[in-house]
Amino acid sequence: MAKNRATQLKADLAETLRRHNGLIVLFHAAVAERLGLGPADHKCFDLLLRLGPIPAGELADKSGLTTGAITGVIDRLERAGYVVRASDPSDRRRVVVQPNRDKALADLLPVFEGVKRATSAMLDRYSADQLELMLDFLNRVDELIEEQTAALRKE
Repeated sequence: MAKNRATQLKADLAETLRRHNGLIVLFHAAVAERLGLGPADHKCFDLLLRLGPIPAGELADKSGLTTGAITGVIDRLERAGYVVRASDPSDRRRVVVQPNRDKALADLLPVFEGVKRATSAMLDRYSADQLELMLDFLNRVDELIEEQTAALRKE
């Protein structure tokens, strides 16, 4: 009996994660639209905010986009004021893409403030042990997704 319950819970969790991932994609598409960007532009900007200034080729590698596609992304982000191109101090032939953190804060904080507030209120319902379990689970899911993404790109 317990095995059937665990099997059902795993199936329910897998379906919930699938739905969750779809909702996250739609949310970020709406955020991108609000900012006047495409979804790929928005996610590349998010990568830059997390990683800091990096060469355009590295942004292409990290995002999975071609170098041609990343040029278009950087062009659009630059026109919107979210990034600037700069010469790499160690190799002036290479372009480093620098995120404009001030513009990010000005434009993104209002968009994410409601989600941040609602998430905080929701998480207040859980104990420290439950939060620790959720954090562990999500970190493991992220590792799994990174591994599976890398495997897909190798095929």
